[in-house]
Amino acid sequence: MLINVIEYLENTVEKYPNKLGFEDASCSMTFKEFSNLAKNISTNICCNISELQKPIGVFLHKSVNALAAFMGILYSGNIYMPLDVKNPQERIQGIINNINPALIITDKANYDKLCKLDYNGDILIYENIIETASSHKTRYKELIDTDGAYIINTSGSTGVPKGVLISHRSIIDYIEWASNEYKITENDIIGNQAPFYFDNSVLDIYLTLKNACKLIITPESLFIFPIKLMEYFKEKKVNMFFFVPSILVNIANMDILKTCKPDFTKILFAGEVMPTKQLNYWIKYYPDALFSNLYGPTEITVDCTFYTVDRKFKDDEPLPIGKKCKNSDVLILDDKDKLVTTPNIPGELCVRGSSLALGYYNDFDKTEKVFTQNPLNKHYPERIYRTGDIVYYNENMEIIFQGRKDFQIKHMGYRIELGEIETALGAIQELENVCVVYDQKNSKIVLFYESDKEISNKDLILYLGKSIPKYMIPTDLRKIDKLPVNNNGKIDRLKLKTLL
Repeated sequence: MLINVIEYLENTVEKYPNKLGFEDASCSMTFKEFSNLAKNISTNICCNISELQKPIGVFLHKSVNALAAFMGILYSGNIYMPLDVKNPQERIQGIINNINPALIITDKANYDKLCKLDYNGDILIYENIIETASSHKTRYKELIDTDGAYIINTSGSTGVPKGVLISHRSIIDYIEWASNEYKITENDIIGNQAPFYFDNSVLDIYLTLKNACKLIITPESLFIFPIKLMEYFKEKKVNMFFFVPSILVNIANMDILKTCKPDFTKILFAGEVMPTKQLNYWIKYYPDALFSNLYGPTEITVDCTFYTVDRKFKDDEPLPIGKKCKNSDVLILDDKDKLVTTPNIPGELCVRGSSLALGYYNDFDKTEKVFTQNPLNKHYPERIYRTGDIVYYNENMEIIFQGRKDFQIKHMGYRIELGEIETALGAIQELENVCVVYDQKNSKIVLFYESDKEISNKDLILYLGKSIPKYMIPTDLRKIDKLPVNNNGKIDRLKLKTLL
């Protein structure tokens, strides 16, 4: 039984030492080269700190080098924490203040930016810690599987990011499930989209380490130009990816696959609702590919439910988030903490099992608010994570995502899920991309949409009137050139609210 995720890398190096495992825009590495580089980094870390389980920041651009830094930190028995070099200094400062990392690894290109921050710990320059050591020093064998592996910082309601700490056991259980479910082999070539500070990247990284796949770290600039992205994936023979839906939506809306169709066999997506209309476009071009809709917040190690598409869906039909992943249990609790077991009754999705994060680093109060005692268990301590997501079972007992608790509004005396309005809008052929927000100040439901066709507000309202009640129909309809997205590729709802 695996105890530490570094064992994935060790096992793969033993079996496939000379196989190319990682490639970015400037370099490629075999698994053996990658492992040696990570061990050089570990040796330098061990010379700087003698303790285990200390958080170490990585302030590098997304690259093979950044991955090697992550693995070097794990080899040293510590916890890696990706930092976004493009983040505003105020946010990086907030993360540093909250986590207080023992070290930060950066390179010469980013050193000056880091030095402008208020940080009293040691800074290791990447170029100086990769030189071949006479002997390697690692400490990963001293860990147990419930020790921390990485920290991902998510947005906090107070403006201070929350540091989600994930254990080795959580990653191992997730990757063992995904490897088996999606039949991953050494022949798979994964096209990485997710930034390393976004937990979707965990699937890409550790599937590669476990299964000796090849990971293509795609240049971020290509995601602005979908045709170039597809050409790049075709050139690199990418057959699998795990994207946020907005990228698939853009490719569908621009009809890119008509002119450039890479040889995809496994198409995974998560992070936000996948509109069925655009999914049907993809299925038309890849009728034999595996399509899987995954769901999960950062606090439960990437994903806890999944739905692999096995039937046809209408354009206005919601796509299930499916059923629980192996060794995760999903509970739907109503507002009285009673278990929902029948279709069409909404409740909050809660999760229990080894996938749960250890908590928020340096924040016991926030941890205790959302990682709570299972109200169904009166006999011994058992944690669940309350996601804040409202879901229900359909007639097939598949879980359907309805919306966030904080996307639920009260308007004209009615409780309304904004996600339900977006699902209805998704079937309108003239609309390419949509987002619905609530203008609290003026008590208005506002629709922002993209379209290269002319459609009148009257026609939009008439169409919506056929599928949702009048009180749910947006009264402020705004066409914009492009819906804004955040650094993770999701629609930026907060930015849209600033336009109200």
